[in-house]
Amino acid sequence: MLVVGAMADSACGEVTMLSRRAFLETAAASAALCVRAQEGGPLVARTAYGQVRGAPKDGVVLFKGIPYAGAPVGEYRFRPAPPLKPWSGVRDALVYGPQSMQAADPAWPKTWKAAESSEDCLYLNVWTPAPDAKRRPVMFYSHGGGFATGNGGAEVTPQNLFHDGAALARDYDVVVVTHNHRLNIMGYLYLGDLLGEEYAASGIVGMLDIVAALEWVHRNIASFGGDPDRVMIWGESGGGAKTSVLTAMPGAQGLYHRASVESGSALRMKSRDAASATARAVLTALGLRENQARQLLTMPTADLIAAMSRLPHPPPSLGRVSSGLAEGIGFAPMVDGHHLPTDPYDPVAPKISADIPMIVGTNKDETLFIFRAPDVLSMDEAGLRQRLTAMFQNNAGRILEVYQRSRPGATPAELFIAITTAQWMLRDAIAMAERKAALRAGPVYMYQFAYGSPSPAPAGVPYHSGSAHAAEIGYKFDHVPEGKNMSAAWAAFARTGNPSHSGIPVWPPYTLDRRATMILAEECHVVDDPHREERLLWESLG
Repeated sequence: MLVVGAMADSACGEVTMLSRRAFLETAAASAALCVRAQEGGPLVARTAYGQVRGAPKDGVVLFKGIPYAGAPVGEYRFRPAPPLKPWSGVRDALVYGPQSMQAADPAWPKTWKAAESSEDCLYLNVWTPAPDAKRRPVMFYSHGGGFATGNGGAEVTPQNLFHDGAALARDYDVVVVTHNHRLNIMGYLYLGDLLGEEYAASGIVGMLDIVAALEWVHRNIASFGGDPDRVMIWGESGGGAKTSVLTAMPGAQGLYHRASVESGSALRMKSRDAASATARAVLTALGLRENQARQLLTMPTADLIAAMSRLPHPPPSLGRVSSGLAEGIGFAPMVDGHHLPTDPYDPVAPKISADIPMIVGTNKDETLFIFRAPDVLSMDEAGLRQRLTAMFQNNAGRILEVYQRSRPGATPAELFIAITTAQWMLRDAIAMAERKAALRAGPVYMYQFAYGSPSPAPAGVPYHSGSAHAAEIGYKFDHVPEGKNMSAAWAAFARTGNPSHSGIPVWPPYTLDRRATMILAEECHVVDDPHREERLLWESLG
C-alpha cells in the first residue's frame, strides 16, 4: 500500500561489451532456447546471462529470484546498479530474492513475519504457461508500499500470496513479472548537493532499478514465452505511483507498451530542494555534519533504516497522493531534469508516452481501511461535521452540502469515506486521466473498483465491507473466482491495449466531453462523468 504522510562468471563475459543493438540481437537469438530437464520436472530457460531453472506451480512454471542487475552494494550504494555479470552452469530460480532494506510497514499487522531483506535486492520473478517460443503478453507489476516498503514476492505468508501470478498466467495465457527494487533511503536519498556529480542520480536510483528490470525483460522475456513488444507496466498504490513515474522517464520509453495506474496516480515528485532537505535531515538524525556525509556510503544499512524513524514527520493527513510524495521530508523519486525531466503529470501529461494506452482508476472506498473503527463508522452528522471541519476548515460546509445532495440517503460514515477517498485518491486520478486524454493520442480508460469485499466487517462496526484501498489486488491477480471481470479486463488490455472483453460492456476511452467510467463489480456498467457535481467541487478547490 501507499501510505501518505507516514511515511558468476562464464565464457560469455564479453556480452557486456557488445553494442546495445548487438546485445539485443544476441539476446533475441537465444530467446527460443529452453529445455525441459525431465517430463514433469523443473524447467530451464536460457537468458543472455546464463541459464535459470524454475519449477512447475499451479499449472504454470515459476522462476523466482532471477537477478536483473548487479548488486547495488559497496561503491554502488546510492548509485545506479552495475551491469549483471553472466554465470556458468544452471542457476536455480526456486526461491524469492530478498526485498529492499525497509522498516516495518505500519499498515501491516504486527503478527506478520518479516521477509528477508538485503541491500542486494535486485531480483525478479516470472510466471509463464511455458518457457517456449510463443510470444505472450507480458504483465510487469510494481508492488505497493509507497516508495518505502513492500516486495514482489517473499518466502513468508501471506506475502507469498499477494502478487502470485500463477492464476493470471494460466487462465489468460500471459507472462507475469514482479520485481524488487531499492526503496526509501536506499533508493531515494539525494546526495548530489553533498557529495557531488558522482551522486547526481542518487535521488532516483530506485526507479532506475525498475528501468533496469524492464531492460532485462526486453532482452530476455522471449526465452520465457513472452513478447518483448507487448509489455504492460501496472501497479497498485505505490506501484501505481511508480508506473506514473515510468511513463515520464525517457529511459523507460520503448520498454513497455501499455500502462495501468491503480489507486496511485502521482502527478508530482520531489523537487531538488525537498530532496536535499531530506538528505540534511538524515545527517541530523544520525548526528553527522555535512562534511561527514561520506560516512553514509559505508555505515551499516540497519543504521540508515533506523535513521528514518528519527526524521521529522508532519501529522498524518489525507492530503493528495502527489502532495504527500512531493513535499516535505521523505523519500520519493526526485525530478532531476535528466532521468525524470519534469513532474510526471503536472501541469500536463508526459508527451514522451502520449501514444501509450493507459488505464487509470481508484477503489470506491479507498479510505475504509484507515477508518474502519466504531467511532468513525457509527458517527452521526454532528460528528461528521466536526471531522470535516478539522480537515477542511472553511470549506467543510460546502463539501458536506455537495455530497449530501449528490448522495441522498447516504449515512454520515458513507459520506465521510466518499469525501476522504476523493481528497486522497480520486481527484488525482481524474486529473491524470484528464491530462492524458488532453494529449489526444493513446487512449486512457477510467474505472472505479466497486466490488464488495468478501471479508465481513469487524464485529460491532455497523458498516458494510466496501472496496477499500488495495482490496482489488486479489481480483486483478485472478485470486477471487467472483472477480473475473477485472482480471479478464487487465489481461485483455495487456494483449490488445483495450480492456474490453466479452464478460463486460464495451469500455469506451475517457474523453473530456464524455468522461466514461467503468464501474467494476459483479455486474459491470459504464457511467458517464459519475458524481459530476463532486468532481466540479474538487476542481474548484484546487
